Amino acid sequence: MTTRSLRIAVLCPHFAPDTAPTGVVMTRIVHELAALGHEIHVVTSLPWYAEHRVEPDWTHVGWRDRTSVEEWGSVTRLDPFAGNDKRNLVRRALGFIGFSVTAAVAGTRVARKRRLDAVLVMSPPLTLGVSGWVVARVRRAPLFVNIQDVFPDAAVESGAITNRTVIALARRLERWVYARAEAVTVLSDDLADNLRAKVPVRRASRIRTIPNFVDVDAISPIDRLTPYRRELGIDERPVVMYAGNVGFSQSLDLMLEAARALPDVWFVVNGDGAARRDLEGRARSLPNVVFGDYQPAERLPEVLATGDVHAVLLKRGLGRVSVPSKTYSIMAAGRPIVAAIDPGTEVTRLVGAGGAGTCVPPDDGPAFVAAVRDLVSDVARREAMGRSARVQVESEASPRVIAEAYAELMSRPRRTPS
Repeated sequence: MTTRSLRIAVLCPHFAPDTAPTGVVMTRIVHELAALGHEIHVVTSLPWYAEHRVEPDWTHVGWRDRTSVEEWGSVTRLDPFAGNDKRNLVRRALGFIGFSVTAAVAGTRVARKRRLDAVLVMSPPLTLGVSGWVVARVRRAPLFVNIQDVFPDAAVESGAITNRTVIALARRLERWVYARAEAVTVLSDDLADNLRAKVPVRRASRIRTIPNFVDVDAISPIDRLTPYRRELGIDERPVVMYAGNVGFSQSLDLMLEAARALPDVWFVVNGDGAARRDLEGRARSLPNVVFGDYQPAERLPEVLATGDVHAVLLKRGLGRVSVPSKTYSIMAAGRPIVAAIDPGTEVTRLVGAGGAGTCVPPDDGPAFVAAVRDLVSDVARREAMGRSARVQVESEASPRVIAEAYAELMSRPRRTPS
């Protein structure tokens, strides 16, 4: 654990009360760092994730009111430049750039008022890496970049980006950011190997693995017959749930294929994203497929408990560039997982090696259906896997342990520039 107090600027796309998973992660990291005695100044967006627009309670907030003083520092909230169409990738990219520019300006203001020991940036968007570098330069502070999803790899593998010029520019930006960071943190050894292959050998040691945490106190196993189940209009039959972003990186057609094969099982897709509208259209003929919206963070344990089995789905090639943060939360809820994801990756280690569920190849409909059928028909096996999942996550990913890892990293002596 670090023995000195740090003053840290944090640039991130989401922060409480925003409901984005990465916002939940960074909010808790900040609070845990504050509990360790560090001073943190956050630059983030106004809450906008749930509806892809600034939430109504925040639309009236003027420029003078966008910085709040906290016991542990401050939070400055900026316009996210969100478009009203999640599928318009050009518009989303322009929004990220606009937010990153204003974050650089706001972060520079923060840096000019006080000494900084570190600047911590969360990506995506990777453009925030440039913003963080600008802020760090003001105080000659080291830059630390936290990578949640490797960009542009995840977007390329999912087919979201196909233009070769755009891909080349994105890869240049990626290398530029990594070269200027004191350290880059990723969520798994798979992601670390991905990044080390992109940097010179002399910089490979700057790539560090620090997984996301899960709040094992807030999320715990509870009864499966939840009020949320009644709100969704489903009975006591088994529920297979996908909870999270409904995007193009997830093989959500597997849920529909399983629903056709298992008409006596409920399949719940809980969340929103660019692919939800199309998925709902394809599911209209399936009465056992139900869609639910994002719920407030305090209802997450209830939502997760509603699923008897949870699906973690990533298209082929994405398992080494993305680690779904919901995996730990599902495990904390004591529910088994069927993971359709690339073999030999972090999720397969968590799920398979720890006895927390079953892993099948990505995009393999028959294998996914067979795994789901086996679990929904075997209550004892489901419960045993759920107990194993809970024990595993309690020992590996508490919030305090993760915050201490960040604090230790940021308090190390700076490297000699290479």
